[in-house]
Amino acid sequence: MPRVYDGRMPQRDASETWPMTLGEEPAFCPACGKALVERVLEEDHRPRLVCPDGHVTWRNPRIVVGTLPVRNGQVHLARRTIEPGAGRWTYPGGFLELGEAAQEGARRETEEETELKVEVGRLLGAYSRPYAGVVTLIYEASVVGGELLPGVETSEVRAFGPDEIPWNELAFSTVESALKDWVASLPGRGVRFEPELYVTGDPPEG
Repeated sequence: MPRVYDGRMPQRDASETWPMTLGEEPAFCPACGKALVERVLEEDHRPRLVCPDGHVTWRNPRIVVGTLPVRNGQVHLARRTIEPGAGRWTYPGGFLELGEAAQEGARRETEEETELKVEVGRLLGAYSRPYAGVVTLIYEASVVGGELLPGVETSEVRAFGPDEIPWNELAFSTVESALKDWVASLPGRGVRFEPELYVTGDPPEG
């Protein structure tokens, strides 16, 4: 039976892992090609990657955009075929590209991964996974056409009512938070989800 959301964070099996990474740190300066070393700059608070000529290679979070596509009171989720989170349910989404508006990127990712045509609506929320180095913007979207078919990087697309969401089979903490906010925004569902002040995302096991 599907689990009904009761306001508590879903519990995962301790053996489950999510192989996430911030990516390998660059070894050479993109400006001059010289070797990079970690150094705390004057009046800074943490080590930065700096070359002998003083160029700083900044490492910043990436932006992920996606939607919760809704039609007839149901939200459409996609089952991932790639790691991290392969085999688990998520909103359709992906990395925002240069020169692309956030809403445009969210619509593109939705259509690529679900074959659904959507109109992007309100910003549902901004969510973080610090360990993975991403900040995610999720929009509510109205399904206006297309077919309920898997697309790029997905094996299945399915519509779920608010009491049918598979809370124990979601791919990321950001998916949980966005779905909680969506459910809480429905009539008679209570207050909006309030995340903790400090969010750790999906830390490594062990």
